[in-house]
Amino acid sequence: MLFFGENAVPKKTTTGREQPFSEPARRTPTQQRSRERQERILAVATQLIASKGSDSLKMSEIAERSEISIGSLYQYFPDKSSVIRTLAERYNAESRRCIEAALVAVQDAHGLRAAYSDLLEQYYDIVQAEPVMRDIWSGMQADKQLLALELEESRVAGRLLADAMLRVFPGSEVQQVADTAFLIWQMGEATMRLAITCAPEEGRRLFEAFKRISLAEIMRPERLHSLESLIGSGSSEVDPAVD
Repeated sequence: MLFFGENAVPKKTTTGREQPFSEPARRTPTQQRSRERQERILAVATQLIASKGSDSLKMSEIAERSEISIGSLYQYFPDKSSVIRTLAERYNAESRRCIEAALVAVQDAHGLRAAYSDLLEQYYDIVQAEPVMRDIWSGMQADKQLLALELEESRVAGRLLADAMLRVFPGSEVQQVADTAFLIWQMGEATMRLAITCAPEEGRRLFEAFKRISLAEIMRPERLHSLESLIGSGSSEVDPAVD
């Protein structure tokens, strides 16, 4: 979600060296004109990232194309990282809404499998269609604060997945499910980044491989339950190689 600092941004120094910001503040757009200006800044930044990549993003070019002074830009965003962070937060907020909407209604194994599979497919389609997301990812990898933001989003998504898994398989060990769900989500992010850097056919194969592996782990309690039922019934169809 989007959070804007309430304190004024410190003035930019003119010494030629930028002062470090451990937690850069951003101006709160309280008036319609300010909100419209902020949206224009973010729209310009998105266009520049899509065309040139996040590494080539320059505050001076954002200001020029937004038709504002560099000083005005710094009132909203003190540095490039804060621009990328805001864009990432917006993508994350939308992603979180989609994940929550898909998983909150899950009540059985069929619903869990379908919801998770659909989410992966939607996510893959989005990152393929939105090249700016790839560059935002790239910009996040070089910044510890932005990496922490990505990690926290994986934790949030992991908790949503874990909650759905525990509703479907209530006898599961809670911490093990939580760890599994978090790891699956974080690995999913890495898989998406890898897939979109490969040729389309190879990328799709990698995506399908991750979906198959992660679904097998998510649905593991169902397989174990089926195996226990077969053993309990004394069925001769039990495959001793099945885990």
